[in-house]
Amino acid sequence: MSDAGANPTQLQAADPADWSVAPGWQPLVDAFFAGARGQSLRAFLQSRLDAGAVIFPPRPLRALELTPPEEVRVVILGQDPYHGRGQAEGLAFSVAPGVRLPPSLQNIFKEMQRDLGVAFPPFPQPGGSLVKWAKNGVLLLNTGLTVEEGQPASHAGKGWEALTDEVIRHVAEGERPVVFMLWGSHAQSKRALIPQGRGHLLLMSNHPSPLSALRPPVPFIGNGHFSQARDFRAQHGY
Repeated sequence: MSDAGANPTQLQAADPADWSVAPGWQPLVDAFFAGARGQSLRAFLQSRLDAGAVIFPPRPLRALELTPPEEVRVVILGQDPYHGRGQAEGLAFSVAPGVRLPPSLQNIFKEMQRDLGVAFPPFPQPGGSLVKWAKNGVLLLNTGLTVEEGQPASHAGKGWEALTDEVIRHVAEGERPVVFMLWGSHAQSKRALIPQGRGHLLLMSNHPSPLSALRPPVPFIGNGHFSQARDFRAQHGY
């Protein structure tokens, strides 16, 4: 089944020139794809496409397109894109408009409602697309940026992590204090990329997945991260 057209739901080609990013990210992205890790990743993606693999999302760098580095106020780290057809839209935890909310995203909204008193209308309004967040300074970054249909973590360790680690490091070494929300052990493993003493706010808890959202040591439900982020941003005049 081909999704060619104006709004494809899957990756069409392994060509970074097709993946728009904000100008502030362009030097970092260009340097990555010019290097050995980036070239190896491109070759891997092309080989999988040539073999007929269905790869999501259609625009792997969309988080870097919608959230310029100079506008990042909050970073939320995911692991890899959703692996169901039509779900992934290139932003961590976000799903394309009209797609039923995955359980982790349901728990994110549930905690926002509990913590902030924000009432969410029933599905499909507002739905699970977090594009509005991305356009308002929330970098929704998966550490791996592609995945094959029905095969979670199928592109883990293929090179994306070298790029996304550089993105995290770039934000963390900036002058502006940023909120980092690290949910689950995978996201928390990136803590070493965030230097101390720069005024960042690190918020850590279990992952919002139903398997861990209510479990110790720090349940996701009840973590209060959204109100802490709101207060931190207000303190810094955002």
